[in-house]
Formats: sequence, structure tokens, C-alpha cells
Amino acid sequence: MDARSAALVRANFRSVIESPSGTERLISAFYGHLFAENPQLRELFPPAMDMQAKRLVTAIQYVLDHLEDWGRAQKFLEQLARDHRKYGVLPGHYDAAGRALLAAFRAYNYNNGGWNRALEEGWRDITILISASMAIGANSDKSRPFWEATVVGHRRVLEDLAIVRLQTDSPIPYQAGQYVPIVVPQRPKMWRYLSPAIPANPYGEIEFHIRKIRGGWVSPAIVNETRVGEKWLVASPLGGLHVDRDAGRDVLLIGAGTGIAPLRAQLIEMGQRGINPRVHFFIGGRYPCDLYDVENMWQLSQSNPWLTIVPVCEQKTNPYWYPHPPADPPYGMHRTLIGNLGAVVASFGAWADRQIQIAGSARMIADTRRALIAVGTPEQNISSDPV
Repeated sequence: MDARSAALVRANFRSVIESPSGTERLISAFYGHLFAENPQLRELFPPAMDMQAKRLVTAIQYVLDHLEDWGRAQKFLEQLARDHRKYGVLPGHYDAAGRALLAAFRAYNYNNGGWNRALEEGWRDITILISASMAIGANSDKSRPFWEATVVGHRRVLEDLAIVRLQTDSPIPYQAGQYVPIVVPQRPKMWRYLSPAIPANPYGEIEFHIRKIRGGWVSPAIVNETRVGEKWLVASPLGGLHVDRDAGRDVLLIGAGTGIAPLRAQLIEMGQRGINPRVHFFIGGRYPCDLYDVENMWQLSQSNPWLTIVPVCEQKTNPYWYPHPPADPPYGMHRTLIGNLGAVVASFGAWADRQIQIAGSARMIADTRRALIAVGTPEQNISSDPV
């Protein structure tokens, strides 16, 4: 695809997602065309499709952002197709999905009077690239699409945050820093993505940190209702966060809330090695109580001199509704910095010589990325997963 066509489809997609109800209309048209041509596919998806719509838009945006680095986009799409095996989606379904996506853009732009031959050709090229890459990914992986896992521990750390430990029937081959789709018995077919907070081990143990999202379908059920002995399904791993030990560069990790999980898993794995690059780990939260795992990270740093932990809070004290802890604050909390996480990290400079990973909410990642780039951080040094 030439630069003119790429710019055209990017501008068109931006006009869709920025217009009132534009995203909803586009996604409705996509699924309408897909299920009209293949009614049997509707049975593979959950009754509530809100999360599917968000993920589809995120995937398209990621592809458009990496058209000039197609190898990276293709790797992402192949991973996405391997992930879709958990629904029962087959390689042959991606041609239909590509046609439905093109039809959705055509219908949306026709209704807004903006469709022309150049857009038709540009979006046709994009949808063919997407469907072909996903078909390749689906065909390339013959491993099992998911594992059964038994809940062996559920600990309520905060009123809205729980740590869940599971044991799978056989070890899941994930890498520290990746994330996995899970489904819980209270919400069948409603797959959600969680990052393991510990590295893979031969015993099949896996741990998740889950924060309850107000109005969410799945996270309240996990935090409030999970019981030891329950059976979850865990699907194939995704994502590419990792520390390149051969790069010859030190590392900057930035995590907030339960977003620390993939960073935490990498640090624990690094602690099992003899030699590591120097790591600065900024752990952020709105209140001190949000730094629920800071004591464990401080303990890890005591036995690993290459690791420096920097806690950051927006507020100095916990909110009025948080019960005062019976014990003293965790060791190291006296060194907590106060302020916005991204602004605090950027105040130390550009970190231009570092491998940088950011994990947390989409808004936190975007804000921190902007703060770093504003002080001169090379954008290509910053990694985050598009979930």
C-alpha cells in the first residue's frame, strides 16, 4: 500500500471513531454483514458484544498505526487469530470477516456521502491484509486452544481487588510479560484478558491480580464470587512485553494498579538469573493503598541490587473510606513520590538509553507515553500491549 492510500484510510478511520456514534454504527454494520452471511458464527460469541466491539476497533487502529512496519502488524494479527481459536473460529472464517469489514466501511461512508473509488481500493487492500494474516496465524498453531484451571486460592487484598491463584491441568507455555484470555463459570463465553503476575512454572501454577470495574460484567464476579475449587478456562498466551537481555540497555518499567502484573512477573523471572540489566520500576496509584504489592517488590529489590523500586502516589494519604491498617506502612513507603505517575517519571529526564515498558489502564499508558515523548524519549523505545 502506498503512502497516499495509507494516509487516506487512516484519516477515514479517524473520522469514523471521532464522530458521534460512529464506532457503534461501524461495528453494528460489521457484525450485521458477518452474521447475515454466516449465521452460525453468532453462536460462537457471548450474548453481550460490547467488549468485542472495543477489541475490533483497537485491532484496526493497531494495524493502521503499523502499516509501515508490517512485520509487527502481521505478528499481532497472527496472535489475534490464534487467540480466536478459543471461540471456535476457523481459518476459513477470516475471508468472510474481511468481506464484512469492507462492507461495513462502505455502508458507513455511503451513508455519510464520503465513499469513493480511492477509499474502496484502500480499505479493500487493508481488509485483505488483515484476513490473510489472521488465516495464516490460525493455520500455523496446532497447540490446544485452552486449558482448564482450578482455583486454589482467593485473597481479597482490598475491597475492590483480589489475588487469585490457580493450578492448570498442565503448564501453560506463556512468557513472563504476556497476557492470557480467561473465562469464569459465572460468565460463560465472556472471555477477558489478564496478565499472569508470576512466571510460568512446571507445576502449572498461575496467579492473577483483578480489580473490580464498576459496571463490569466479569471483574465483579471474580472479586466477589470466586471460590476455591472453581474451574476456569485459560486460553493461549498473547502479547509481547519482554526485556531484551541482549540489547545492552538498562530497563525502565512503569506500572499502575493491577497493571503491574506483567512487569512483576518479568522481575520475578529475572530474579532467578545471575546477571541482569539495571531496572527502575515506578509503581503508581492514586492512594497509598493502591500500592498493594509494593512490599513484595521492595523485598525482591533487597536481594537483587540491579532493581530499584520507586513508589508514586497522587495523594499522600488513603481516602476516608479506607480502613486504617493495623500495622505500619510497608517498608520503603516513606520514599513515596507524590504526583501524576507519568509526570513524575518524565521529571527525571528522557530515559533515552532505556528499554521502556508501560502497563496499566489505556488512559494511563497514553498519558505516560505522551509525557515521556514530550521530554525527548524516543517513541520506538516505549513498549505496551494493545489491550
